[in-house]
Amino acid sequence: MYFPQLGSLGSAFMQMMLVVGLGLVLSAFVDRKNVWHRSFLFGIAFLLALRYAWWRATETLAPVGLTLDFAASSALLALELSALVGSLSAFVILSRYRDRSTEADQHAGWWGNEAPRVAILIATYNEELEVLERTIVGAKSLRYQNKEILVLDDGRRDWLQEYCAGQGVRYMRRPDNKGSKAGNINHALDRLAEDAEPPEFVAVLDADFVPHRGFVSRSLALFHDPDVGVVQTPQHFFNADPIQHNLNISRSYPDEQRFFFDYMQSSRDAWGITICCGTSSIARYDALMKIGKMPTESVTEDFLLSLKMQEKGYKTVYLNEPLTEGLAPEGLKEYVTQRARWCLGLMQIARSSVGPFAKNNLRLRDRWSVIDSVFYWLPSFVFRIAAITFPLLYWYFNIIVVDARLEDVLIYFGVFYIWVQFAMNLLAPRMVLPLLHDVSQLIAAIPISRAAIVGLLKPKGHPFSVTAKGGDRSRIVIQWRIMAPFAILLALTFIGLCLGIFFDGYAYNDAGDGKWVVLFWTVYNLVVLSITCLACVELPRRERHVADAPERAVFQSGAAAHSVWLVSLTSDTARIRGHAFAPDDRGMLRIEGVGDVESYVIAPTRDGARVQLSPTPEQREALFLRFYADGTAPGVSNVRITAILGDVARRLQFRS
Repeated sequence: MYFPQLGSLGSAFMQMMLVVGLGLVLSAFVDRKNVWHRSFLFGIAFLLALRYAWWRATETLAPVGLTLDFAASSALLALELSALVGSLSAFVILSRYRDRSTEADQHAGWWGNEAPRVAILIATYNEELEVLERTIVGAKSLRYQNKEILVLDDGRRDWLQEYCAGQGVRYMRRPDNKGSKAGNINHALDRLAEDAEPPEFVAVLDADFVPHRGFVSRSLALFHDPDVGVVQTPQHFFNADPIQHNLNISRSYPDEQRFFFDYMQSSRDAWGITICCGTSSIARYDALMKIGKMPTESVTEDFLLSLKMQEKGYKTVYLNEPLTEGLAPEGLKEYVTQRARWCLGLMQIARSSVGPFAKNNLRLRDRWSVIDSVFYWLPSFVFRIAAITFPLLYWYFNIIVVDARLEDVLIYFGVFYIWVQFAMNLLAPRMVLPLLHDVSQLIAAIPISRAAIVGLLKPKGHPFSVTAKGGDRSRIVIQWRIMAPFAILLALTFIGLCLGIFFDGYAYNDAGDGKWVVLFWTVYNLVVLSITCLACVELPRRERHVADAPERAVFQSGAAAHSVWLVSLTSDTARIRGHAFAPDDRGMLRIEGVGDVESYVIAPTRDGARVQLSPTPEQREALFLRFYADGTAPGVSNVRITAILGDVARRLQFRS
């Protein structure tokens, strides 16, 4: 009897299918909050990563010698293994998970009848009133009563002082900008120390972050433990980040920080290494004063604050509930600048008095936390650049950087990659799409790599760059300086591929099966670079607040009251359906929670109209609360694969 025999390629493919089958079976049994389940999944990923690293180091390098092939393949291996160390560290961190919502429920109101005093600090430098008023109105509307709101103005603007007086909030300015944001907060802490009754807790909000009504009361619940120095909550964003917006995927792909705030921080909390992220956090006032107030050794004073707190015996904990929402960088330049600043700040921390190799009182896990962050910012982004550029060495110079058989690539890399994707999808469901993740890393890889290297070599003497917020976003803007290196690499990659396909002189056969690896690698790079260049074309923005479901409203025009559906709403416009309106019809639109708002039709539609709103100052504040302070987290929290295709297709047609 004849039994079909699988070849080496078929055998490799079957191993990958075995992993796929195992992943599908496990999906029915895995509990993402169970530590043993998480440890099993990431433990296997850890072992497969070591297996892959051993294979890469022992079987894929060019022959040892003083050759360009060996130098290039060794350099790529070193970068890849450095990035892999960061992945291994992440696997260990993600093997645990902690949710403190139940703890917050159990200890709500632990302070009894006398609520502790909370100072809410809103640090500002150059933000417009449109940005600031949302935050101030939201802070005033917190359910927590024993609070004082302070606007810390490093821009020293008289109009803001007048606005704060009208809102009944405390305004502070200082004579200089020494220490940037941390110095601004420290100046406020010094003034608070002079009060007859200093606060017991200090909440920090960036100028563009609006608190939900329960932000203070829910966060304070975790301070029942006297060892807690900081409670950090996640950051959510009511607008699309530049990559989401420019690719038109804000309705089908989460913002770039969602994985960190929804999953990584909860895992870090389980290890006791939660990172304070500045805004959306509350700190114990006495603990702040004991560590010498906000540290200024780094431009990312928030992470440094957690380390300084830990050194004095105070914990940073994480409450994973949507309690604030803010404005993501709207422009690509601001997005890149912000990430580069974070990277620079982390490198300054690594070289500071609380660095992983400095003499201090930090635990081993705190030192590991800093090292993990260094490996995230430095090797992973440098490797992302290398992954785009190294295939060009083969097409133009016949330099072989990966000498491997195709079936071995499937057995070692393919099995590892598929298992990691299944593990991540089981424990962070539909959170990351690898292709778009690579695009988001690549788009900022050059300035981040530069900031990482410069920050490690020269940690001091760097200016603080404020992330610009607001401004005119009504035009299409092509970010040529950001796009240029990717456009050049795209052209070189495409030309190199064409040369290899159409001209025998460039079709190097001595690469063996390694040529198939480079071919697939090159095609993938073409896709990544194309999407990256597309993301550098910034589309116009407009305010958008679309309800999850239409709601009932009433349009009163003269003696007639029309019951309509309110299907979209912004601070100055609305769209209604359910009745035909004439141009310039005027009346009052009754909106739940806002009241009767003076309105007029600006554009009749087939089944309704778009109307212009003229709210009173009180109604405008009510709209702010409706948009930003009430409800759940804005945006999408999971990848919607089928919707992405349609969204990108509309983007290519310049339709939203």
